[in-house]
Amino acid sequence: MQDKHRETELPPSLYNYDARGPDELSLQIGDTVHILETYEGWYRGYTLRKKSKKGIFPASYIHLKEAIVEGKGQHETVIPNELPLIQEVTTTLREWSIIWRQLYVQDNREMFRSVRNMIYDLIEWRSQILSGTLPQDELKELKKKVTAKIDYGNRILDLDLVVRDEDGNILDPELTSTISLFRAHEIASKQVEERLQEEKSQKQNIDINRQAKFAATPSFALFVNLKNVDLGSKDLKREKISFVCQIVRVGRMELRDNNTRKLTSGLRRPFGVAVMDVTDIINGKVDDEDKQHFIPFQPLALDDAIRHKQLNISSRFSPRVAGENDFLQTVINKVIAAKEVNHKGQGLWVTLKLLPGDIHQIRKEFPHLVDRSTAVARKMGFPEIIMPGDVRNDIYVTLVQGDFDKGSKTTAKNVEVTVSVYDEDGKRLESVIFPGAGDEAISEYKSVIYYQVKQPRWFETVKVAIPIEDVNRSHLRPLGLSQAKDKSEKIFALAFVKLMRYDGTTLRDGEHDLIVYKAEAKKLEDASTYLSLPSTKIELEEKGHSATGKSMQNLGSCTISKDSFQISTLVCSTKLTQNAG
Repeated sequence: MQDKHRETELPPSLYNYDARGPDELSLQIGDTVHILETYEGWYRGYTLRKKSKKGIFPASYIHLKEAIVEGKGQHETVIPNELPLIQEVTTTLREWSIIWRQLYVQDNREMFRSVRNMIYDLIEWRSQILSGTLPQDELKELKKKVTAKIDYGNRILDLDLVVRDEDGNILDPELTSTISLFRAHEIASKQVEERLQEEKSQKQNIDINRQAKFAATPSFALFVNLKNVDLGSKDLKREKISFVCQIVRVGRMELRDNNTRKLTSGLRRPFGVAVMDVTDIINGKVDDEDKQHFIPFQPLALDDAIRHKQLNISSRFSPRVAGENDFLQTVINKVIAAKEVNHKGQGLWVTLKLLPGDIHQIRKEFPHLVDRSTAVARKMGFPEIIMPGDVRNDIYVTLVQGDFDKGSKTTAKNVEVTVSVYDEDGKRLESVIFPGAGDEAISEYKSVIYYQVKQPRWFETVKVAIPIEDVNRSHLRPLGLSQAKDKSEKIFALAFVKLMRYDGTTLRDGEHDLIVYKAEAKKLEDASTYLSLPSTKIELEEKGHSATGKSMQNLGSCTISKDSFQISTLVCSTKLTQNAG
């Protein structure tokens, strides 16, 4: 007669552990171990896959589970205290994972993806069963799905078929007649065969169904290995769509500047672009989420030191490098139009996949690709269909271009534009600017700096998200700074624009020609100095002043500069309106 008792020390390994001595026990993730002794954060025991080897290992590397021990000594058997189906799923996952690794080594991509998807399904369903929150009817249906998936997977992997009863429980051959086992085996084989035929039929019609599905789906998402970008059906009809990366160097103004007294740091300098035509991916002609695409890197210009002839230009630099006065947007346009880029092996590797549906559908249908940690880049504008409960209050601000007089200097200024949001009392609103999807909110955004360019063109966009109750008393304050070689140079000009108009409507979408004011640096930082002044050239003309008559006009303690500065804005809000009616 067997001695049966409850044991609480049958844990699975959470991490790999490599033995550092003859007395220690090596562990692999998923190993089941039996604990014999405990001592100050260490356990002594053995793994069930190799009971003859005993040793010690850190307690932090495992998770304790309840188990039942039957028998004693050499005849001892340890059984996890779990539902039989959970034990079967666990055993199946371990068996499939070994085959999955082999498929990866053999580069069998189609079967690799199939096994991966089945593993993900079993892991998710196992978690739902273990949660203990499912009603009985849902639990029963879920158990059927689990057993059907296991049987199907075992069949396509050429593993043994498990014979079950009507409720999905494994039949015990010692308690079941041979005829009953045979009939159950026939039924199980027939069900799996029907599933295989169904899969084959679906694969044959997948191309036809794909086109119909994409045509009927109102929204799409382009999945990149780093971000998730919302797309609408209108975007899919464009003749050509490109995936664009802008590369910015952060550091000194000039890399070879060693003058510590005038040394600058943390400046954003344009470095280059990487562009890829994704039209075929968007149209569904390429659909392989595992395929890595190479995006060639196009440098913006040679290093400042080379441009200043401090180094000899060697043959390793591409002759097709963009000119030193080119802007990031200009180079992007050139690369999109070009058939080839002389990248010299430099570039980015990405994976992309078109996922039909809105973000909620995508998270449900593609959990192995998109989860709660995936960054979602919302459309700059509303989709064709606005879902209930989709509340937004976003204002997109694009720094377009400027024209800055060099004054008494022989060369043009190195202009850096910083963007912040202030209230009417001059207090800066913290953490309301988002430079990109997935980035943390910041309080001040800094543009890239073009070296000694009189008319810089940025085309840099940030999202401003302000609490609805603060919009009517807030304004954007771009500040132009001179950052040549001396880090001590201060603000030389200011421009601003209020987010709410006098009639209660929001700032109009489109481009805005802002007035550039000059004054003492301390006065420019005081909101009361400029908030009563017109912010755009249109406002200036509405108030009876001429923006082109005299080059300089005195308005209080500020002076209108010859400089010009242009931004564009786009409001995406379910609360704010641009319609006075």
